[in-house]
Amino acid sequence: MKTRMIWANLATNDIQKTIQFYTALGFKQNGKETSELVSFAFADSNFIINFFTAKRFEWALKGKPVNTETENEIIFSLSADSREEVDLWLEKVKKAGGVIFSEPEDFEVGYTFGFTDPDGHKFNFLYWPGM
Repeated sequence: MKTRMIWANLATNDIQKTIQFYTALGFKQNGKETSELVSFAFADSNFIINFFTAKRFEWALKGKPVNTETENEIIFSLSADSREEVDLWLEKVKKAGGVIFSEPEDFEVGYTFGFTDPDGHKFNFLYWPGM
């Protein structure tokens, strides 16, 4: 037995705002949005993140999601090919309305910065030589 794929499910407070943000960053929608869901594909592997309305997400979770303003659920790391590309992503994220929670910095042999999307979900862009 093996797992064919994995994807992530997160809550959104505003599907249209989510669409605008991730589209501005250049990510492609995975199918057509509904009144309860929008999905985006990330990276060459087409890792899918589904963004559900809060009500639908709570139903699937059978509980309350974290308050992303004060708690952390996960941080997704997105790879970049160079330090310069990390800096380009920084500008793109700012222009799209993302909030920078960690300014660009060297980390061991890499270079990174962290941001949140309009719903407070955390991501970072990371350049790591050889990755």
